[in-house]
Amino acid sequence: MNLKKSGFSKFAWAALVYNLFVILWGAFVRASGSGAGCGNHWPLCNGELVPRPQQIETLIEFIHRISSGLTLVLAVILVVWAWRIFDRGMKIRWSAAAVLFFTVTEAIVGAALVLLQLTGTNTSVARAASIVMHLVNTFLLLASLAVTAWLSSFKEPDRIKWQGSKSGLVVIAILGMIILGGSGAITALGDTLFPSISLAEGFRQDVDSTANFLIRLRIYHPFIAITLGLYGGFVFTWLRRQAKTPPAKWLLSGVMTLFGIQLLLGGFNVVLLAPIWLQIIHLLVSNLIWIGAIWVLWLLLGDFAI
Repeated sequence: MNLKKSGFSKFAWAALVYNLFVILWGAFVRASGSGAGCGNHWPLCNGELVPRPQQIETLIEFIHRISSGLTLVLAVILVVWAWRIFDRGMKIRWSAAAVLFFTVTEAIVGAALVLLQLTGTNTSVARAASIVMHLVNTFLLLASLAVTAWLSSFKEPDRIKWQGSKSGLVVIAILGMIILGGSGAITALGDTLFPSISLAEGFRQDVDSTANFLIRLRIYHPFIAITLGLYGGFVFTWLRRQAKTPPAKWLLSGVMTLFGIQLLLGGFNVVLLAPIWLQIIHLLVSNLIWIGAIWVLWLLLGDFAI
């Protein structure tokens, strides 16, 4: 790898890590109730370009906006750099372009949340739907970043080829992760807006027919998580037994380990009544599992000895 491509590779991996930070900070914004810290103004914050925060929520939200804005700068640099140093027809050009596309749509969704006042104490169906939409876009952005970073360090496949049942099983797992992520986002929103003072009270809220729909929906998340955990464990264990190269075995072992850790974290989240710090860790692990699954699918489609 020449110096130009080596520099791009480091930049691509750094962009992936930085976007993970921005995602986690965004979760902190939601969990701390700071989503309305800049009012319903966008791109200004409380009508000012650089606000003088009078409350901590404004500072938290403003930092999120600045850090999110930087992701757009990084995405532009990434796609321009990729199209300058990689040959026409190379897949990394298009994965980098996808990073820019989903960064722009991420900004649009974020702006809509603010302008439509789907932040703060809003408990509407529209807010729940927008949260899920935001999560799906974030997953697609991370997938684009993950593939770009991977291609910047490893050989591109000669062609993309569907690998029969192997590919199908992994795609089902990935779709399941999107469903699980959506239910997790709704659950986290419900925990933020309707916190429980005890585990027993939380269970009573879950089965109360008069409770807000955000509370009644959160009971489904653990069942979806357990189902996907068992399915994912089976699929990735099966693939690991067939993997022919050490990197593929390591990747699959890592994904399976993260599945187990995530199930434990989910249990602790319920028992400890979803403290913010644990929500952040839970989200980080879910994003790492998602990235790992995308890499597994990429190795399969590229026919890299799985």
